[in-house]
Amino acid sequence: MRNVQTMSETIKTAPETSMPPAPGEASETPSGKGAGDENFPVGSFLLPKHLRPHVATYYAFARAIDDIADNPALAADDKILRLHAFDAALRGEERHDPRLAKAHALRESLRETSVTTKHGSDLIAAFVQDAQKNRYATWDELLGYCALSANPVGRYLLDLHGEDESGYLYSDALCTVLQVVNHLQDCGDDRRTLDRVYLIGDWMAQEGASIVDVDCDALTPGLRRVMDRMLTCCDELMVLARELPRALQSKHLAMESAVIVNLADRLITLLRHGDPLATRVALSKLDLASAGLRGAVGGFFAAGRGARR
Repeated sequence: MRNVQTMSETIKTAPETSMPPAPGEASETPSGKGAGDENFPVGSFLLPKHLRPHVATYYAFARAIDDIADNPALAADDKILRLHAFDAALRGEERHDPRLAKAHALRESLRETSVTTKHGSDLIAAFVQDAQKNRYATWDELLGYCALSANPVGRYLLDLHGEDESGYLYSDALCTVLQVVNHLQDCGDDRRTLDRVYLIGDWMAQEGASIVDVDCDALTPGLRRVMDRMLTCCDELMVLARELPRALQSKHLAMESAVIVNLADRLITLLRHGDPLATRVALSKLDLASAGLRGAVGGFFAAGRGARR
């Protein structure tokens, strides 16, 4: 089992945290994406009603900073400046700039729920990394990115529900899988719009593939083999991820996590047989309904039983 918490490199933040000086300039750069564009439920009805507003606040913050990182019209330095400003506001260093409203809202939510700001700051570090780095040579490098870009989401949910930190092991595995399969789904778009390639560079060299193959309208045999290797790594992580519902005390969160585990398993299967360069590989309504029903029932009975590994 690979250590899903390993960070392959440290992102150093610049000392400057002020927003660009243009009067009235918005700090956010919306992409038009929302919860409906995600593969997996965001704060669904399975979560406790009183916690859903806090989850929505965290998601809104994450969407705002993700949109900054993914805006092809912004220069890297501009992205980093905006992201640092969000981090300063989240940590309470700047409390009044209305352009940073989503960071202010999350700071207040975290104060109310006694959850650390680290789960927001780590996301910002991931998006700073996106502005600085667009290739990943090894699987461990990609795991390091996922430790910042994906794993904080699961950790936030566990902390919000008062779960023990021992559950991080299982939520990290699941969140990493979700991130990797999303990279595989979007590999063509990421290359075209942002020149980002999350496919493992060393494996591409070994399999006779190259970056330019990602520009094709179908997977080459070499890229197919690289994708399959990445999916095999995801299968290995899923061994841990499937234990997450059992590791949780909250039946609500156990049901939600069981649904997501089922969806992740299904999407891995779809990517095994699909070609994300040729067509969008996505979950169907039937996939969502089936995973939802099985996950809700299975998670309800799994909660509190204890992980088996």
